[in-house]
Amino acid sequence: MDDSQTYPISDNPVFVTGSSGHVGANLIRRLLRDGQRVRVFVRQQSKNESLQHLDVEVAYGDLRNLREVRKAMEGCQGVYHVAAKVSTIKGNRTHRREIFDCNVMGTRNVLQAAKETEAGRTVVTGSFSAVGYNLENPSLPSNEMMPFYPMERTMPYERSKSFTEHECWRAAATGQEVIVATSCAVVGGADFVPSRLGKTLCDYANGKLRAYIEGGFEFVNVHDLVQGHILCMQKGRSGEKYIFSTEYKKISEIIGLFEEITGVRRPQRQFPAFLMLAFSEVVSGYLSQFHPDFPQRFTPGAIRLLKKCRHADTSKARQELGYQPTSIRRAIIDAYTFHHARGVITNPSAKPPRSGGYD
Repeated sequence: MDDSQTYPISDNPVFVTGSSGHVGANLIRRLLRDGQRVRVFVRQQSKNESLQHLDVEVAYGDLRNLREVRKAMEGCQGVYHVAAKVSTIKGNRTHRREIFDCNVMGTRNVLQAAKETEAGRTVVTGSFSAVGYNLENPSLPSNEMMPFYPMERTMPYERSKSFTEHECWRAAATGQEVIVATSCAVVGGADFVPSRLGKTLCDYANGKLRAYIEGGFEFVNVHDLVQGHILCMQKGRSGEKYIFSTEYKKISEIIGLFEEITGVRRPQRQFPAFLMLAFSEVVSGYLSQFHPDFPQRFTPGAIRLLKKCRHADTSKARQELGYQPTSIRRAIIDAYTFHHARGVITNPSAKPPRSGGYD
């Protein structure tokens, strides 16, 4: 995809939430590279390493406080609402309430503030987990018209992103310009936190990934997703959502790319998904209730998603926006290069990234 594509640049700053996260960090870098002024909205207590040495305006506050959001947004033109609390666990009551307040009420506040400050078009980052699927064959490609199915066991995060979309459609129905940019599993560089997949790559390169399960999902190069957000701002139809994915990959294929790019041999153990699901139900149930902040790799929710082997239909984004996805292999190279440069790849058996790339 041509990363140099031009689009209207406003003299006013655009407003970006979630700049500390993976997608937000890449989005603000793209906007700055294109000559756009950027105002980021962050919490004082957040890890804001992604903002170091960047020429951005910083406004502090909490998405759950409408007054703070409104004050921070004054004078902006265009809003990218990327922030969300991402989780694959059920968690305890406090954890679930935080997901709802951040994702649903936070989106309501951003949209209300955009309306009151006349900030204009708002692009909200959605989730593929809030897109429906064929109930008889979940692996068939899902498109934007398929409704979220709430009648089976779902993660609080999945439900919250479905409710987030309802806030978007409610605002659009009153005349606001709102578009949802639906994300799949994100891969790429500038992953400071790091993301769930970024942490998995680091663990793999450091020899800490002892086993894996088979399954599949849609993955998106973070540069493709950023381009998708910009295309939504530029060309998207208000009240619509667009799915952005780069490639469907089996987990064994992702592991194969990890092995090629890092030089570290893949784990020899591949556990059956049904066994890992039974095991994770017990372990995750305990940790989610009593230690919700403890990192969990194989959660019941994540395993159920992988077992569905869901595919995405990106034809709407291609036809209406001109979306052209690139490569997941390239995204993993970018991710490995980034993490290696930060010094978090400590395994002497892991090879350094090749200058000039692997292609």
